[in-house]
Amino acid sequence: MIDTSKLDEPRWYVLHTFTGYEAMAVDNLNKCIAKNNLQNYILDVKIPMETVIEEGKNGKKKAVEKKLFPCYILIKMRYTDSLWHTIVNSRGVTGFVGPQGRPLPLTDEEVKKMKLEPIVVDIKVEPGQQIKVIDGALNGFVGKVVSVDEANQKCKVEVEMFGRATEVDVDFAQIELI
Repeated sequence: MIDTSKLDEPRWYVLHTFTGYEAMAVDNLNKCIAKNNLQNYILDVKIPMETVIEEGKNGKKKAVEKKLFPCYILIKMRYTDSLWHTIVNSRGVTGFVGPQGRPLPLTDEEVKKMKLEPIVVDIKVEPGQQIKVIDGALNGFVGKVVSVDEANQKCKVEVEMFGRATEVDVDFAQIELI
């Protein structure tokens, strides 16, 4: 049964793209939003990414951004039939993910799991404090806070990675104080 109280709320949907065309599809959608003044209907378009540790040349490891779901992008919008037509006719987009190409919004649980919405955390973090990373690619790492960005709920943390001190940015939601 459809929750009619959420019909006018913007929801997250999944779009399918041609292989390797994710960035172009996002760029084309952003141009379409600006050209047609759709900022009140389409609020966000993104390629889901994750940070992974890869072994590069000479055995050196480095953190690399990879597409979480190749060939898919996510769009937060207030759905209308006319928007559906505009979006599926954008260059690089093959259609919405859902029955018969009609969009099926992500559930609140899926949005939370994919971290599409910022999580506001009430935590007091100060430079010099010891923290433990509890989520993400650096899960389990312990480090020292170098700087804090309260407005964006992020902090720069120095952790020992690959035998040397490395500074990384983490969200408040990814850490706990020790």
